[in-house]
Amino acid sequence: MPDPLIYKNKVLKQFQTIPSVGKACAMDLWTIGLRDISELKNKNPLELYQKLNSISGVTHDICMLYTFRCAVYYATEDHHDPDKLKWWNWKNTMYNNG
Repeated sequence: MPDPLIYKNKVLKQFQTIPSVGKACAMDLWTIGLRDISELKNKNPLELYQKLNSISGVTHDICMLYTFRCAVYYATEDHHDPDKLKWWNWKNTMYNNG
């Protein structure tokens, strides 16, 4: 069985290949139970944001919702508009109903 810490670090590094996802956001994706970028495909970003708030017991800054929109877009679409790979461009734009 692989070392759990090595596995976790590998997953966190993979998440950090998503534009706009740094160390903290990668850890948030881990916290809500995701283990691969492909698991973000077609997810509802608002549901991910609400799950993170529920698990952590705090309401995260709304920019986390924008980052989740960006991450879901990245995982779902085959071709990426460079402007949509910046979390701040998701402020007034929903994606997958969230």
